[in-house]
Amino acid sequence: MDELATKVIDIIYAAAIKIKEQLKTKKLVVSTKSSRTDFVTNIDTQIQGFIIDEFMKANRGYQVLAEEGSYNTLNELTGKVLIIDPIDGTNNLILERQNFCIMVALYENGEGKYGFIYDVMADNLLWGGPEVGVHYNEGKIRSVPNLPLSEGLVGFNSAIYRRNAYRAHQIGDESLGVRMSGCAGYELMNLALGRRVAYISNLQPWDYAAGKVILETLGLKVTNIYGNALKLKDRELFIAATPLAHERILELIDSIK
Repeated sequence: MDELATKVIDIIYAAAIKIKEQLKTKKLVVSTKSSRTDFVTNIDTQIQGFIIDEFMKANRGYQVLAEEGSYNTLNELTGKVLIIDPIDGTNNLILERQNFCIMVALYENGEGKYGFIYDVMADNLLWGGPEVGVHYNEGKIRSVPNLPLSEGLVGFNSAIYRRNAYRAHQIGDESLGVRMSGCAGYELMNLALGRRVAYISNLQPWDYAAGKVILETLGLKVTNIYGNALKLKDRELFIAATPLAHERILELIDSIK
C-alpha cells in the first residue's frame, strides 16, 4: 500500500472513531437542506472539516469538492481534487445508527486515482484504484461475476422506485429482487462484492466519485441513466452495473422513448 492511500485510510479510521464517540456521548443537531427528508447533522460538518484538515496537512495543492457548506461546488476538475462525502446515508445515521459510510476519492485531471468507502458501524473498508487494484478489508477483489439482470439483486433510490421512473418496476421485476438501503456507498460496496448486479439512483458527485473509481477498476459500468459518461458536476441520474445488467437496463429505459 502506498503512502497516500495509507494516509487516507488512517484519516477515515480516525474520523469513524470520532463519529462513534459523538453518537455515544453527544446529542445530534439535525437540520434540513433542500427538503424535509434531506438532513445534515453536526457530525456531517465536523467530520468533513476533520478529513479536509488532516488530509491537507501533508497534501497541499488539492482542490476540494465535498457535500457540506462552501465546498459543494467546483467549476473544473482540473489538477488534483479531493472529493468527500463525510456521512453518506445521513438519514440512516439519524434514524438507524447504522448503514452509513464515509466516502473519499482522489481525482487528477478528471481521472479517478483512488476511491475509499468505509461502512462505519460494520467496520468494512473497500478501497482501490486502477494502479493498486481493489481491496476489501484484508483481502483483494480480483473480479466481479458478469451476471445478467435476471440473476441478481438491484439497488434503487427509493424515490425512483416509488414513482416507477425509468421503468423501475419492470427493471425490478426482471431481477431477482429490489433493495433500497438509503446509502449509495453501501450499494456501491455491494456491487463490488457481487451482491448486486445494478444500482440506480439520483446522485451528487460526492455520492459516487469513490465508487466510480473502484467499480470501473473492476470492469463494471458506471454511467448516467442514458449510458453516457458522468460529468462529476451537479446531480445526475446514475447507473452502476455489471456489463450484462447495464446493457439490459439501458434497453428497458430506451424503450420509453
